[in-house]
Amino acid sequence: MTPTIKARRAAFRALHLEGCFVLPNPWDVGSTVMLQGLGFKALATTSSGHAWSLALADGSAPRAALLEHLRAMVAATDLPVNADFESGFGVDPTAVAESVRMAIDTGVAGISIEDSTGSREDPIRRLDDAVARMRATRAAIDASGGDTLLVGRAENFFAGRPDLDDTIARLKAYGEAGADCLYAPGLRSRTHIEAVVKALAPKPVNLLVGSASEFTVADIAAMGVRRVSVGGAMARAAWGGFLRAARRLAEDGRFDGFDGAASGDELNATFARAVRAGV
Repeated sequence: MTPTIKARRAAFRALHLEGCFVLPNPWDVGSTVMLQGLGFKALATTSSGHAWSLALADGSAPRAALLEHLRAMVAATDLPVNADFESGFGVDPTAVAESVRMAIDTGVAGISIEDSTGSREDPIRRLDDAVARMRATRAAIDASGGDTLLVGRAENFFAGRPDLDDTIARLKAYGEAGADCLYAPGLRSRTHIEAVVKALAPKPVNLLVGSASEFTVADIAAMGVRRVSVGGAMARAAWGGFLRAARRLAEDGRFDGFDGAASGDELNATFARAVRAGV
């Protein structure tokens, strides 16, 4: 029997209470079903992976397309799904709250809200503005029953402004504004990761590992990180394989770019099992 949305949200919250879990980021229904079959306990969407599947740049998919995507992802799996909801799809806190209510209605178990502006010249929101948007998101979640997990994201390191003190100050403010889990994408050094975990304890911290890393999941768990996501890395890995094969064919007339391709039999068997299971 497929778990109810309420049960999935409860399971997702429980994952954040102790230990460390990996939260991989599928970008479409097929990758969602495949990752569930590999035994992960929860999944998260990726704004970049979704945008690329629509031939759009990251951050440019419209709200309606993202909401449709969230519904499809939730329907494709028994697992809790965390929504990468960018900066909340609203020009002000009231509009953010309206968009968040729509996202909650898709059945997601968690919602991540970031403090980026989308502007190259001024990429990070003023702290008071970002906090107001976080509070509006918290209020929308509480009004819907309060069981959707809220993740507050500080984008300093991701946006080319690697200020550790400001990152920690922002994450603390987002936690005080109601975020259940805190996230600073772009942290890479052990020193930075451990400093953030220590400063925010006991709030759980999410770490992004979006490229080959010297750390294993066990290493990251030992630093006190509660969950690990990969952002658009899996989508980029898939695109990388596609582009290598396509360029060899287009430029050299060669087919050896298909070496290492997934087996059609494996894909067919995985998706057939999912259909039989009703996922």
